[in-house]
Amino acid sequence: MAARIQLKPVLDIQQATPLKADLLAVRGQSAEIDASGVERLGGLCLQVLLSAQQTWQADGQELSITGASEAFASQWTAFGAPSLPNSGELS
Repeated sequence: MAARIQLKPVLDIQQATPLKADLLAVRGQSAEIDASGVERLGGLCLQVLLSAQQTWQADGQELSITGASEAFASQWTAFGAPSLPNSGELS
């Protein structure tokens, strides 16, 4: 069973450290990140998520984003970021 992380509605600079801590707490296991409630995605939290993508890949674990809100998906794309594996929501 994958660990589940619910993202906060506003992922600004103040949420980067808590997001990093949430991800590190489940490192070593498959993780599902629920982005359904995200209203704003800031650059620093995007970097944390991209770093997690690389970390999970290096660890041989699955990391996915599910239920990406329209705001999350459009802001993710606006940054020009590649999609996370198995997201199904982002391109």
